[in-house]
Amino acid sequence: MSSSNILFFSRALLIITLFSIPNFTSASLEEANALLKWKASLDIAKKSLLSSWIPLPLNSSALVPCTSWFGVVCNADGSIQNLNVTSSGLKGMLHRFPFSLLHNLTHFDLYINKFFGPIPPEIQLLSKLTYLDFSLNKFSGVIPPEIGNLHQLTILYLYSNNISGPIPIELGNLKSLIDLDVSENQLNGSIPSSLGNLTSLNVLYLHTNQLSGPIPNELVNLKSLTDLEVNTNQISGSIPSSLGDLTSLNKLYLFQNQLFVPIPTELGNLKSLTDLAVYKNQLSGYIPSSLANLSNVQWLTLNNNKLSGPIPSELGKLKSLTHLSVSRNQLSGSIPSSLGNLTSLNVLYLYQNQLSGPIPIELGNLKSLTRLDVSENQLNGSIPSSLGDLTSLNKLYSLQNQLSGPIPIELGNFKSLTDLEVSDNKLSGSIPSSLANLSNIQWLTLGGNKLSGPIPSEIGKLKSLTHLSVTRNQLSGFIPSSFGDLTSLNFLYMHNNELAGPVPSELGKLKSLTDFKVNNNKISGSIPPELGNLTQLQRLNLSLNYLVGEIPKEIGKMKSMLELYLAGNQLSGVIPLELGFCELLEVLDLSKNRLNGPIPKIIDQWAQIHNLNLSNNKPSEKIPSEIGKLVHLTELDLSHNFLMKEIPSEVQHLQSLQKLDLSHNRLSGSIPDAFTSLPGGIDINLSFNKLSGPVPLCANFVNASIESNSDLCGNVTGVKLCPSHIMKKKNDLFHHKLVLVITLPLIGTVLLGVFTYCLIAYQQKKKKSPQKQLDEQSGDSFSITSFDGKLVYAEILNATNDFDESYCIGTGGYGTVYKAELQPNNVVAVKKLHPSTENVLGKLK
Repeated sequence: MSSSNILFFSRALLIITLFSIPNFTSASLEEANALLKWKASLDIAKKSLLSSWIPLPLNSSALVPCTSWFGVVCNADGSIQNLNVTSSGLKGMLHRFPFSLLHNLTHFDLYINKFFGPIPPEIQLLSKLTYLDFSLNKFSGVIPPEIGNLHQLTILYLYSNNISGPIPIELGNLKSLIDLDVSENQLNGSIPSSLGNLTSLNVLYLHTNQLSGPIPNELVNLKSLTDLEVNTNQISGSIPSSLGDLTSLNKLYLFQNQLFVPIPTELGNLKSLTDLAVYKNQLSGYIPSSLANLSNVQWLTLNNNKLSGPIPSELGKLKSLTHLSVSRNQLSGSIPSSLGNLTSLNVLYLYQNQLSGPIPIELGNLKSLTRLDVSENQLNGSIPSSLGDLTSLNKLYSLQNQLSGPIPIELGNFKSLTDLEVSDNKLSGSIPSSLANLSNIQWLTLGGNKLSGPIPSEIGKLKSLTHLSVTRNQLSGFIPSSFGDLTSLNFLYMHNNELAGPVPSELGKLKSLTDFKVNNNKISGSIPPELGNLTQLQRLNLSLNYLVGEIPKEIGKMKSMLELYLAGNQLSGVIPLELGFCELLEVLDLSKNRLNGPIPKIIDQWAQIHNLNLSNNKPSEKIPSEIGKLVHLTELDLSHNFLMKEIPSEVQHLQSLQKLDLSHNRLSGSIPDAFTSLPGGIDINLSFNKLSGPVPLCANFVNASIESNSDLCGNVTGVKLCPSHIMKKKNDLFHHKLVLVITLPLIGTVLLGVFTYCLIAYQQKKKKSPQKQLDEQSGDSFSITSFDGKLVYAEILNATNDFDESYCIGTGGYGTVYKAELQPNNVVAVKKLHPSTENVLGKLK
């Protein structure tokens, strides 16, 4: 080979070698520096994982970002391919992200950070992107429709952000998409039918948004779909029967929407389905028996709808079922005994329906059952003893039915039971002492039945018990002192029974107790001072018993007390001053006892009280002015006591008052004008006192009860008129009479003067008339020259037959007018005045 050929070959080899070396400098450095500029715009913690993103010295290798930067992966050419900064505590926006430079990016993951602001439309420049996860951030604005141009995208996660607006129809262009999750945002509008084009889709999560409108029928094209979740939206319309063609579905979540009409029978075709949840809608009609074909279903929740008819017995075929809930519907008929075949069942919820008949004994076969709730139905018969075989049971609820008979002693076998509620039935007999074996029990409610006999002292062994209710039964005997060992107890309800004997002092050891009610029994003795140790107690009701003695001052140690009821006993002595330390009191009822002494001034410490009842006792002296500081009072009852002196004017500060009863006391003085400052509509009763003076002019006293206050007066029902009112009425009557006495004669005098003036004027005119002789010759009686009053009067009497009524042509206020024909063609009208004005005729004579 010649030297020239060798030289040519060497140069060619060199050129080939140079072109085969990746151009790291121009690619990696530009992308790395662009990412550094973006990093500079972010709010980053000092110990962030992005601390590895450092500026590159001039002499450093361009491969540094690809090998040492957190979350950065490069391709063979040294260009950044993957960017994964999940859980890095980053806060900022994407407006400075180098979309135009990272054109080789295929994986972009910002999962769990604090990015906010909009997703820029420039994201479409990442044309090679296959994986995009912006979930669990604070992105807002809309989903940019430009994402629809990322045709290679297989994963799109935008869930748990603040994104709003509609789902872009352009997402239907992502034909390679496998997973789409835009849940837990604020998306609205309808589900675009274009999503039906995503035929490769396995997972579609649209849940927890504000989407509305129907479920598109086009979703039937998603034959590969395994998980469809559109729950917790405002989706309306029907469940498309076409969903029955999605035979690959494992999970179908449609709950918490506004879907209505019946459940389509075609859902029974979903043989691969493990979870079907359509609860909290408005679905109606029957439960389709075709659901029995869902041989792999584990969760079937149809609760909170308007479903009616019976529970299909065919559901007993669902051997894989672990959770069945049809509660809060309108289901009727009996509980199918076939449900006893569901041996894998953990949860069975049938509550709040119209189910009747007995509880099937076959339910005792559900050995895996942990929760059974058949409450609020119309079930009857007895509680089957076979339920005692459900040794895995944690919660058993059968309250508010019509169950009868005794509580089975077998229920004591529930060693895992935490909640047993059988209240509000017709159960009878005694409380079985076997319940003391429920070592894990926390809630035990047996109230509202017909249980009798004593409360077993063995119940005191239930150390885990937090809530015990045996109220509204016919229980007798004493309160067991062993209850003092129930140190976990928060609620103890024993009211409305026939319990007798004292309140055990041992109850003072229940330091966790917040509610204690034993009212409406036959409890006797005094209130044990040890109850003062119950510093967490908020509600204490000992009313309507036979308690005697004084209210112990130790009760003032109950600083958490909100409601204290001691009414209807035989308590005596004074209201202890220490009660003022219960500054959180909202309700205090000490009525119908024998308490005496003054109402203590410490009541001003009860700044939150809204109901105070001290009626039917024997407190004396005056109502303390401190009552005006109880500005939240809505009801105040101090009636049937021996309170004296005046009502304090400070009542004007009780601006929340709705009812005030001070009746049947010895209150005196006037009703203070302060009442006019109170809001309208208050029910006021001040009757049977010694109040005096005028009733205030106030709308609240129009319908108030103020009778039997002999010295009260006013213009209201139930009291006499005040003297000033009576004088005013007399003066008004005298005034009216005086006006008539003065006015009527005056009017008569004026009319008489007018008539006289006209008569004189007429006479003077006749004297001047040239017709004088003609008048005399014609015999005109009214001629001025020939007028003779006596003669005219005689002619008038003759012409009217002595003012006979047949000649009457009218009557006025001061006289009667008659028609008189004195001479032919000489007809006149004559007015005869009433007796008070007849002196006018005298002048005519």
